[in-house]
Amino acid sequence: MKHEYVPQGVCPMLIEFELDGDVVHNISFMGGCNGNLKAISTLVDGWTVGEITEKLAGNTCGFKKTSCADQLCIALNQALEEEK
Repeated sequence: MKHEYVPQGVCPMLIEFELDGDVVHNISFMGGCNGNLKAISTLVDGWTVGEITEKLAGNTCGFKKTSCADQLCIALNQALEEEK
């Protein structure tokens, strides 16, 4: 199922992704550090929500209390709960 999430406290304006059960595919960030976000999206494609959360949750960016990767984890966990 396709999901959209509006991240808080980071540069991207939108995160889109698909969940197949708890497996994540087709992650796309609208805005932000294009190269870095493409790399994250490619690296974690096919991982489970739990695997991504284990590696990326709590990551910060500069002086911010969150990051694009952390916001992705929040989005994934929220979407997984909504699908239950």
